[in-house]
Amino acid sequence: MAASRDSDKERAAVKPLDEIERDIAANTRAFVVGPYLQRRGVAVDANQRSFAARLDEAVGLAAAIDLTVVEPVQVLLTALRPATYLGKGKVDELAGRINAEEIGLVVMDCALSPVQQRNLEKAFGCKVIDRTGLILEIFGRRARTKEGALQVELAHLNYQKSRLVRSWTHLERQRGGFGFLGGPGETQIEADRRIIQERMTKIERDLESVKRTRSLHRASRKRVPYPIVALVGYTNAGKSTLFNRLTSAEVLAQDMLFATLDPTARAIKLPHGARIMLSDTVGFISDLPTQLVAAFRATLEDAIEADVLLHVRDVSHEDTQAQAADVQAILRDLGINPDDGQRVIEVWNKADLLVSAERERQLGIASLRPAETRPVLVSALTGEGIDRLTRAIEARIALSRPVYRLDLAPGDGKSLAWLHANGEILEREDAEDGGLKLIVRLPPEREGAFTARFPEAERQR
Repeated sequence: MAASRDSDKERAAVKPLDEIERDIAANTRAFVVGPYLQRRGVAVDANQRSFAARLDEAVGLAAAIDLTVVEPVQVLLTALRPATYLGKGKVDELAGRINAEEIGLVVMDCALSPVQQRNLEKAFGCKVIDRTGLILEIFGRRARTKEGALQVELAHLNYQKSRLVRSWTHLERQRGGFGFLGGPGETQIEADRRIIQERMTKIERDLESVKRTRSLHRASRKRVPYPIVALVGYTNAGKSTLFNRLTSAEVLAQDMLFATLDPTARAIKLPHGARIMLSDTVGFISDLPTQLVAAFRATLEDAIEADVLLHVRDVSHEDTQAQAADVQAILRDLGINPDDGQRVIEVWNKADLLVSAERERQLGIASLRPAETRPVLVSALTGEGIDRLTRAIEARIALSRPVYRLDLAPGDGKSLAWLHANGEILEREDAEDGGLKLIVRLPPEREGAFTARFPEAERQR
């Protein structure tokens, strides 16, 4: 019986993600409120976007989980109220409009404290979620693999743990011991927090197992000398469309924020014969919750370990520079230098949405950059510029990989097989006596074994 009660309590305290998602039903009528702190008309925070653009993005996030946004509301603040974030007059005004419009959900495009969230729900008479909660809802619906679901649940529990006070009214103490002599025991909220922490610890152990598995996969890929090329960029920049264009895959690609969440990898062959492993990663976004960056670090390790990074940008978007700055900041947090031209290629995507004059202007801007950091203007949708992109990828891969010239004796098939398994044969010339003249490119970790096996080989550069 005791075990049964513990089990029931655990189910009550920690809602499964599908139940949490049903709390915000599809087609719920919603207000999206953008409360932005400003002084003299200028944003106080580091976000470079206009207030209107930030509110539009929040509306796009709400649309990603099928909310019916009745009206976006921009609220400019000169100071933040600790109790409700907004001023009392604005709270009362919004409460009247929410009641008149029969709004079921208010999305606040900011980070709310648990107290602010609870107070706003009381004032509005409906559910309130902040930007972090909204992104967690989207991630919860997009995750398809076990790893993605675990990462989302870990981030959601971390977020939920600080907000237990919102969900519980039965916060009486549980009596400890037996009969009338037991002590006061722990409060319900302490028990709930403990249960959530135990679940988080279990998920972290499971993710460590996933991390080890992914490390083994990466190690196996290194044994097969395929360079890893990872796509990174702001959400909805067109990464999945570009991935599909390069690999002929059918990864979900829609004009929607966070259309895809789980990473995908495919081996492809470049025009000059080199094979690479192309990896599509989760999109970034401004003000990405820190717990999500931490939770998805296992997924992002494909980007951390990549030989080449394709930073995909939506060059047609009015805030493309601000979006690029957000991506670069997250890359730095992951220990990646976004200005490393030998490793990072800027891909200016959605050229098909530019008028001809703007396309020419962008090409001109790109041509002014040094060759080693020159962006590549492409359209993943139409295929424009893809040949330039593959050449740029091949050039970056060649920079970090030694190239050797060597001769093989006639009939030395064993050495030829070793070279095929451990390197790339760039050129092959068959001699009249049956021998081979080869130019091969090697991954750095294979160079020692190569020089030991072929001491007479001549390094080209």
